[in-house]
This record gives sequence, C-alpha cells and structure tokens, in this order.
Amino acid sequence: MDERVLAERLMTYDTSTGDGLRAAVGFVRGWLEAREIPIQGREFGGLPVVIADVGPAGGPSVILHGHIDVVPAHADQFTPRIEGDRLIGRGAYDMKGGLAAMMCAVHDVAANRQVRVRLICVPDEESENVEHRCTEALVEEGLRADFAITGEPTDLHIGVQAKGVLAVRVEVSGIAAHGSTPWLGDNAILKAYDVFRRIETLGFSRESSELFDRPSINVARIDGGDAFNKVPDLCSMDVDIRYLPNQDPGEILADIRSLPDVRIVNTFQRAPAHVSRSNPYVRALRDAVSKSLDGEALSVGRDGASDAISFLEAGIPAVEFGPIGAGHHGPQEWVSIESLRRYRRALGDFVNELPAWLAGGVVEPAPLRAVEGGL
Repeated sequence: MDERVLAERLMTYDTSTGDGLRAAVGFVRGWLEAREIPIQGREFGGLPVVIADVGPAGGPSVILHGHIDVVPAHADQFTPRIEGDRLIGRGAYDMKGGLAAMMCAVHDVAANRQVRVRLICVPDEESENVEHRCTEALVEEGLRADFAITGEPTDLHIGVQAKGVLAVRVEVSGIAAHGSTPWLGDNAILKAYDVFRRIETLGFSRESSELFDRPSINVARIDGGDAFNKVPDLCSMDVDIRYLPNQDPGEILADIRSLPDVRIVNTFQRAPAHVSRSNPYVRALRDAVSKSLDGEALSVGRDGASDAISFLEAGIPAVEFGPIGAGHHGPQEWVSIESLRRYRRALGDFVNELPAWLAGGVVEPAPLRAVEGGL
C-alpha cells in the first residue's frame, strides 16, 4: 500500500463541499473495510464521521486524529501533480497526506495485540463554526484514550504547545456626512484601519514565550458603510488574535477596550494547548520519530489552533504531529512524498514500541493541563 497514491486519491475530492465530503468519506470507509478494519459510521451536523479501531480493548489506547475537509480552492487544485519530491494540490499538506499515512499506519499495526489504536476522521476541522466541532462533541460523549495525535502539518516535529485563540469583533464609530464633503464627517472605515494598527502596537504584541517569538494578529473581516454617497459612521471588524500561553486574554481585551471610539461586541476564546515534553507518550513518540530522521525530533510550538485542545481539556495528552510541506490554504500547497513514508513509519514504530516505553516506569513530573486564560 502506497501512502502517496492514497493521498493523491483523497486529494481528488473537493471536500470543501458537502457532496465532496460524503464521497471522500465513502472512499475512506471502503478502503478500511476492504482491509478488514472495523469501523463505526456516524454523522455530525449532517456530515459523515469515521471511527476505526484495531488492537485489544484493554491496555494503552492511542487516538490518531485527522480531518478530511479542506478550505475552498480552484477546480484545478483538486488534480494532484508531482514535482520531484513534492505532491502538490489542495489538502496535500493540510491534511490529506497525513490522513493517508495514518490510514496506512493503522493497517500496519492492526496485528499489534498490546495497544488499542483508534482512527478518528472528522469532517469539520476547517469549519467557520468555531463553537461547535465534531471532535469536541465526540469527547463530550465520552471518547477517551491515553494519548492522542492530531495529524496537523508540523514538518515531522512534535507540537507540544499551541497559541490560544481570541477572536474579537469590534465596532468603530464615526460621524456621517455627505460623500461629497467627507471632511465634514469622520469615516468609520478609515478609523477601523487605524484601530487595527493600534492593536498591532499594544504591549501584548511585543511579548514572547519559551516556544513563540510573538503573538499573531490578523484582521480577518471588515464591514462598514450603507450607501455609496455617505461617509460611513459605523464599521465592524473581526480581529483574529493568537495569544501566547503566558498571556491573559482578559488583559488583551482590556487594552483593546481602552482605545477611543471602540466597542467590543463579540468574542470567542480557545485556550492555549500545552502538554509536558516529559510525558511518557510524548517521549515514546519523539524516540520513534528520531529513527526516521537524521537527528532528534524537535518539540515545537504551533501558531495555529487545532482539535488537540478538545482532547487536552478532557485530560487526554495530545500533540500535533504531521509530515513536511508548506503552503497550506494557499495556491501551491505541497507535501513531501518522502516525509509521508517517514511519517507512516514513525506512527507504526510509536505504537509497536509503546508498551516497552510504558513498562520502563517513566512518570510525568507535572500534571497535564489545558492552560486557561494564559495563567
């Protein structure tokens, strides 16, 4: 079984649409069933979810978590192409390449009689509905394991931290006037741009932490004006802030509220992710990955949020770990074909060697926690 060929097949489905998702999940189900891997089928929000299990019911359990959905793209991006070591197209890096390698790895370890492995394939990781996700619902329903790996792209590093999410919708007020005499008004759209620039210079934006050199701040959406011949007196703006594990989102909000003519009308928060690098499962994974690399695997911080936080908040140690590539969500998204092979091998080595690691009696010195409020 070739993980590259499987990745190419998955990439041909436009899984930014409901029909494409259903077709792709149907293929995933068929592929697993053809290899006698037991699966459960269910739906979330009208979209299909795949849960596949191999290994014994008892003993240590590991979740391999991936998503089949992608962000929208042009039609030609769903025709994969190869240039040297690069497999190029929508979803190659985020994360159909990783999902294909996970599917192969599950088959590789199916005969392991000591470790339970559960493959979870969700349809909504890229969804704009940030408050209600399939992974979170599964965990709330009782999905549990001793360790979880979310296959987000990490260049074969192990993501032990991720920034928190603070999404802020602000309203900026101005003064209306006739469009022919803008000097008589106070343009709220222009003021919103100025507000964003001020947010970028607030004190929190210059802070750093152990694994991050700075927070991330992006203006994601702006909406203002109700007539072409009128100076707009109101503008709303969505600002996406990825704050550091050592920062307090409450203090960031207070700094934004202190700006003139600004009103915060809505917020969404997601805590930063953190798992100890000395956790025995993390150490076992690092050892397995290092065998597939020229040097030791690195523990890194991740700028983006992922479904790993849903596991962490339920007390399940979870990391992000995926293949090498670049350009996710962009026009030249690619994944390294060689890294898919290494990724598959690392997952298999991790599962097969895990019992020996756990028998060594390695104990995590600090309790696991999802960092709330950056404190």
